[in-house]
Formats: sequence, structure tokens, C-alpha cells
Amino acid sequence: MTETTRSAESSASGATLYLACELGSTKWTLGFTVAPAQRPRLRQIAAGDTGALGQEIVAAKRRFGLAIDAPVRSCYEAGRDGFWVHRWLVAAGIANVVVESSSIEVNRRARRAKTDRQDACKLLALLQRSAGGEPRVWSVVHVPTPEAEAQRQLTREISTVGEDRTRARNRIHAVLATQGIRLALTPRFLEVVAEAQTGDGRPLAAAWRARLAREWAYLKMIESRLRTLKAERAAQIAEGQDRVADVARRLCTVRGVAEVSAAVFSAELFGTRTFANGRQLGALTGLVPVPYRSDQGVRDQGISKAGRPEVRRLALQLAWGWLRWQPTSALTLWFRRRFDAAGGRSKRVGIVALARKLVIALWRYVVQGVIPEGAVLKAARP
Repeated sequence: MTETTRSAESSASGATLYLACELGSTKWTLGFTVAPAQRPRLRQIAAGDTGALGQEIVAAKRRFGLAIDAPVRSCYEAGRDGFWVHRWLVAAGIANVVVESSSIEVNRRARRAKTDRQDACKLLALLQRSAGGEPRVWSVVHVPTPEAEAQRQLTREISTVGEDRTRARNRIHAVLATQGIRLALTPRFLEVVAEAQTGDGRPLAAAWRARLAREWAYLKMIESRLRTLKAERAAQIAEGQDRVADVARRLCTVRGVAEVSAAVFSAELFGTRTFANGRQLGALTGLVPVPYRSDQGVRDQGISKAGRPEVRRLALQLAWGWLRWQPTSALTLWFRRRFDAAGGRSKRVGIVALARKLVIALWRYVVQGVIPEGAVLKAARP
């Protein structure tokens, strides 16, 4: 009679349980193991069911022969679930890390198998390598405090509503274009539409006018919401007592920095995060170059474009404005000396470098009180 063998289910005293969570919109795939050679225990639970997650952790400890109080290390990829799962795991005594998805190594073949189970096993392997001391296995996301996360919502909502406004305006123009009509979106828009004729000389049909009236009402609602949000942002900068408002007010004292960039930089960077040096700040904004050099092959890959696009876009706009409003500053003189003569594409490349230097200079001004060399502050308001 042949006996079947099975891998050992117990581990040495003091072993750690490793948990990888692959979070989906309807289900979560959990992977458990205690050692690289151990076959992972894979389970599926309903998305967001923390009770089932706790039960599976207990069951995994029992399956691998661990004590009920054995330490647990876990990880999951940053995504739509945000950071509430991390906070629940930490509150349960689990050492969790949130991983940046783009930093996870993958097979470079054109076609590769990908399932939630395979992703969970891959995360498990990387988690054990990271816990074993291997450096640069992946990039870990800095989890903000609940307060810091809440303080970013106003500027992000303004950005989202602004995008909705652009889409609504573009949709109205697109509807008009299908009938050969070009109109400006002025306050008298509905009156003009009522008398408009199509490109082939026909009166605009009632169905088109009705749709445009509804689109116009929707646009007016969005614009009203946007005005309310901007008024709230201005009030927070003027009267707020938290660090985000204080940093925004300080940024507004620099000539060339207005409320929009001050509010976003404070909420996304200076008011809710801490940086050890300018390199960390530059990396977060995505304005750092990404070289590619292999043997004799050298290729310019541009900048990393990490972080929020809105922050990077505002930094570039601020850099162009800095050249105008701070013509005698050291940064402006450096840009003029380095890129003015070249012109063309060189100036567009140089403005990225100026934006990176400017963000770092503003960070030093906020944190250390060091005014950018040669910069002029605004006159105090009466």
C-alpha cells in the first residue's frame, strides 16, 4: 500500500504568519504562508468582510501550527480601497504595508498569465523577501493620517468638479457642432439657441433645444458648486487654524504664488507630509529625470511622472509665472543663463528643471524659513 506524503503544517516556535491580500471590487483573495518553501494557503472572502478576514487569519495560524498570538505581517496593493484596510489591520496588531502597484516586478513577456491567486502568491513571495531584509523589493506607500487625508479632499474636489465643468462645456459644443452651429457659452445662451439655425439653414428642432437646455442647466449647477468650493477654499486660507491653512498663507506671501497653487501644494505636499531632503520631494512630484543607459544604448525617457498630475501641472505653471514675477531671483537668472539662448525644446525641458528647483525652494521656505535667493515677497495687506 502506497502512503501519500504531505508537507509539514507546523513551524518552529516564534514563526511569523505572512498574509498577502489581493483586493477586488467583489471578492478578496488571501494568501497565507510561513516560509518560502511552504505551499501557500489561498482563500477567498467577500470584499470588505473584515470579520471573515479575522477568521481566516485565525484558521491559518491553526493550519500552520502557530500560536494564537503569533505575529502577522501583511501587504496589499494600493488601489480603490484606499487606506482603511491598512488601518483596520494595524488596529488588529498586524504589521501591514501598502505597496505601490507599479513597483511590483512582473514577467516581461508580451503575454503572461495573471489571476488573483497568482497575484496573491507573488505578493507573498515579495513580502517574505522584504521581511528578510532584501532592499528595494518594492516601493511602500506612505499612509497618511486620517486627518491629513481629510484635509486634501477640498482641493481634490475642486479639481474633480473643474474637470466635470470642462466635460459639460465640451459636450454642449459637440452637440451644437453636429448641427453646424458655433455659439459662445454666454449668459444669454438659451435665448440665442432658441433662434439658432442649423448649418444647412433649418430652424433647430425642439428636441435639440430641449437637450441643450438640460445640458445648460447641468453646467450651471456645476459652476455654482465650483464657486461654492472656491469660496470655501479662500475662507480656509484666510481664517483656518490648522497647519494646511497656515502653510498656504505662508506660500501666498511669495510674489507669483496665488491661492490655487498655495492650497494644492499645502494640502498635497508641505502641510500634510514630511520630507527628509529635496530628493524625496522631487521624486514625489514626478519631476525627476529617468535615465536609460544599457551598454551603448542611451535613451531619454523624460521625467518619472510619479505622484498626482495636478501637482506636477501646477508646478510647471508656477515655474512659467516665476520667470515673469520674480525676474531677479537666482532661479530665474539660472534659467535665463542656461536655456534662453538655446530656445525651443530646450526651454521646455529647462522649465521642468526650474519647476523641480522651485518646489524644493518653496519647501525650504515653509519648513526652514529660507526665502528663495533673490525672491521678492508680497507687500503686507492692510
